[in-house]
Amino acid sequence: MTRSVNTPWILGLTGGIGSGKSAAAQHFIDLGIHVIDADHAARWVVEPGRPALEQIARHFGEGVLQADGQLDRAALRKLIFEDPQQRRWLEALLHPLIAEEIASHLARAQSPYAILVSPLLVESGQARMTQRILVIDAPQQLQIERTLLRDQVSEQQVQAILQAQASREERLRNADDVLVNDRDRAWLHSEVERLHHFYLTLRGGQP
Repeated sequence: MTRSVNTPWILGLTGGIGSGKSAAAQHFIDLGIHVIDADHAARWVVEPGRPALEQIARHFGEGVLQADGQLDRAALRKLIFEDPQQRRWLEALLHPLIAEEIASHLARAQSPYAILVSPLLVESGQARMTQRILVIDAPQQLQIERTLLRDQVSEQQVQAILQAQASREERLRNADDVLVNDRDRAWLHSEVERLHHFYLTLRGGQP
């Protein structure tokens, strides 16, 4: 696909749980940048009435549906965490659908560049949709503290999520830019603004 001068280039924004991805993404939105969150796309593709939800219910049984017909995420998560083969089946079904959903949202972007926020940017292959990667990084202990405060989960659950996500080293190896989010919200905002002004000078994500 050839991208015209007026077509926004795509920045991939990623980081581990509790790194501050969402807060960084929100500030880019406040600066007028079109942002699509892969987690939101993942929710849209399994809404009632969409084909993916029917296939999931057929494969895993009605136990993965709530009484109102919505997907019971907790029940599904338990099934796939215990069985890597089932997780691979689910990923094979959902990843192409999520990619289509993301692509259609990115195609509507009107800003100079657009952002794809994804915790699994590297692992899912979604990085191939981007021209540049920004990693929001934070020391692991800080990630754990933030997640415990925000999600009311146990430290063991946070550790399990950290292990399922790409290692910090792998993310950083794929990064074009790194924002270390280990201070307060004002610092994060100033760093996002600095990067935003830099990104406005880029064509196709490259200097």
